[in-house]
Amino acid sequence: MYIGAMKRRELLTGSLAAGISLTVAPRVFAQASPHGLRDRKLFEIARTQQEKAGSLLWRRDFVGIADFGLRSSEPRFHFVNVEGDRIDSFRVAHGTGSDPEHDGWLNWFSNQNGSNATSAGTYMTYGWYTGRYGTSIRLDGLDRTNSNALDRAIVMHRAQYAEPEHLARWGRLGRSNGCFAMSDADFKLALLHLGGGRVLYADRLGLGPDGQIVEPYTPPAITPLTPETPTATQQANPGVY
Repeated sequence: MYIGAMKRRELLTGSLAAGISLTVAPRVFAQASPHGLRDRKLFEIARTQQEKAGSLLWRRDFVGIADFGLRSSEPRFHFVNVEGDRIDSFRVAHGTGSDPEHDGWLNWFSNQNGSNATSAGTYMTYGWYTGRYGTSIRLDGLDRTNSNALDRAIVMHRAQYAEPEHLARWGRLGRSNGCFAMSDADFKLALLHLGGGRVLYADRLGLGPDGQIVEPYTPPAITPLTPETPTATQQANPGVY
């Protein structure tokens, strides 16, 4: 009986070791694959921004990077998982004041109250709260270029004009009043990855998928795009389309 128990124990131990080797090996192989040029740049920016925030950070697992050098139709908001060595990218809207002709390109940043423009710089994310757009993430600007973020109520939130259906109809996202607006599904990830004590960075980086720099955008003299028949809600809030 004792010998039989020992053999069973050895068999189970050997099977467990084999199972571990089969599950661990693919992960080690995947992690050994090098990142592309764009992702290496994003990781570098993420670590730099974390160093800048220093002791203000509560958590150091994720950094959000909004690349407003790309058009709003492109996945330009990057969740940089510093600890997990992974980057996932999604779409984000910019402010009406940054894109008056409404063609999907951010022309400029502003930190001024009432500008309805997006602000560049480093932000700290605070806790969730319930506001005009439901659950939102409060932001505090750490630079002179976004120091009015709290006063301007610049936050992260979900919006209908950031949904895939809006993009399919208009070819670009709608515009916010300067906030980082995302689709409902993508914002749920923001709540998970960026809520409370992490860092968010916004700038016109213009990093293409392969790491190449997208040519700086020069706004043309065109007539602003508007819906054919604005609804009462759209007339009350120009940021909904």
